[in-house]
Amino acid sequence: MRIGEIAVLVGVTTRAIRHYHHVGLLPEPDRRPNGYRAYSVRDAVRLARVRRLTELGLSLDEVRDVLADDAGRELAEVLAELDADLARQQAELAERRRRLAVLLAAPPGEAEPVSPALAELLAKAPATTSPSAALDREHLSLLDASGAVGEELYAVLGTVAADPAVLALYERLDELADADGDDPRIGPLAAELVAAVPAEAFAAMATATAATEGTGGPQDVPGFLEALLAEYAPAQAEVVRRVMEAFTDTWAAQTKAQTDVQTDVQTDVQTERGRE
Repeated sequence: MRIGEIAVLVGVTTRAIRHYHHVGLLPEPDRRPNGYRAYSVRDAVRLARVRRLTELGLSLDEVRDVLADDAGRELAEVLAELDADLARQQAELAERRRRLAVLLAAPPGEAEPVSPALAELLAKAPATTSPSAALDREHLSLLDASGAVGEELYAVLGTVAADPAVLALYERLDELADADGDDPRIGPLAAELVAAVPAEAFAAMATATAATEGTGGPQDVPGFLEALLAEYAPAQAEVVRRVMEAFTDTWAAQTKAQTDVQTDVQTDVQTERGRE
């Protein structure tokens, strides 16, 4: 058979056959005296197998691995891996469709694409019209999108989000919209906001920081804090500045403590190895 004939027989293009020759999936057949390739039935069988495997979703490298084993012992393993990959893709698509359905069902402007963990956290918060609460939600969504916040932290913050007392703190922050930057209510409110966050949250943040070291997040971008504070009125900005400063100090202390523990463990391991 000539290349056009085997292409019609197997149902592929001549261009595909030439590519398979080029990448080594299909050996070059003998040529006739006139220079044309002469394909055998064995070539057609191999070409048909390549077509079937690629239609199943295998890459050409995976097809090559399968064909390299004449007995086909690797085929079941490769197909099982492919099935697992398809199952994962199907689960991811189902989750994306679920989140899309939430967005479509919500009134315009009242839903945003966030991670499932953050969506679950926000669902625990009581309904409110507080501008400060809405702004805080936007900032948390930004951190969520950057990957700077982990699921462990969301789980810890669940009780905070559901606490009506925390919502009252947002409302007190709203009341400072027309206040001066030296208003006496600033200090007490900042302290109460810091106290509302459990120590476990800072431990979770420290863990996330260690896991994503070097990746950074919006909070590490120069100018982010200034841009954040610019969204608030002067008195509100001072409250947020003090809260962020306290959070940063506590977060840094937790991170250092975890690093010290890891260093001590590594030192102990190295010491034990030295004694062996």
